[in-house]
Amino acid sequence: MNALRSQDLVFTLYGDYLLGRERGVWVGSLITLLGRLGVSPVAARVVLSRMTQKGWLSAERRGIRSYYGLTRRGRRLLETGRERIYHPPRNEPWDGAWYLVAYSIPETGRRRRDALRVKLQWLGCGLLTNGLWITPHDVRNELRETAEALKVSKHLEVFRGDHLGYSSTAQLVAACWDLQAINRRYAAFLDRWRPALGHCAECRQIGGACPAIGEPGHPCAAPEDCFVRRFQLVHEYRTFPQEDPFLPAPLLPEDWKGDEAARLFEACHAVLAVPAERYVQQVCEAGETVQAAPAA
Repeated sequence: MNALRSQDLVFTLYGDYLLGRERGVWVGSLITLLGRLGVSPVAARVVLSRMTQKGWLSAERRGIRSYYGLTRRGRRLLETGRERIYHPPRNEPWDGAWYLVAYSIPETGRRRRDALRVKLQWLGCGLLTNGLWITPHDVRNELRETAEALKVSKHLEVFRGDHLGYSSTAQLVAACWDLQAINRRYAAFLDRWRPALGHCAECRQIGGACPAIGEPGHPCAAPEDCFVRRFQLVHEYRTFPQEDPFLPAPLLPEDWKGDEAARLFEACHAVLAVPAERYVQQVCEAGETVQAAPAA
């Protein structure tokens, strides 16, 4: 597992389980949790150190032990991501108006330009032509904050207007977003997790086998197995808000599967919540207990 992949796992772990913790988590507990996801102790220590150097995590020493918590920057990133995952702008009313975002940032500001593009895509904007993005969402407040943070306000303009021609609305949407590709990914997600929901809803840790996820016959009676399954669920679903522009219903294809996938995600997440969260809490509390115990 490469460092980038491991970093994604750490972000998911903190975003879904550790975001509400005020104190840092003992590195031993993090190694245990990440180990359940296939990350070796060495790889876990490396990625935690790198994320600290990048400013996402903060490291703290208590005696001879190391603890890792989120920095303000890391917390803000995950809070924004969590809001996008669990409360996206789905099925919002639309008055037919479009917001246009135009910019011209010189080559000397390439990094800021790239960062702006990432933010525009995250906000559900689609690239119409070079330097011109469109969206049916009112993104003025978010863009103002982004432009100020990146110091590109003087290179950015935002307009609101109607589409008067000459392509159809469907052609305009197709030019800016690949909804068919996103819909195929939603369909694959549904096929993968429907059997899992049925099994986990029946199982409730009674010792069944779950051939839908992992190896056939793998027992799922232990809380740590529920943790792994819910982690897989969140880690897979969290990529959709990065790609799905959450367009209003009139702009979506008739067979759009995004709403159905969201309902399935919420149901699976809820079914696995109690045992998975209990397991994480126990692992973290065990780290605190070990730290507090007197040395032999």
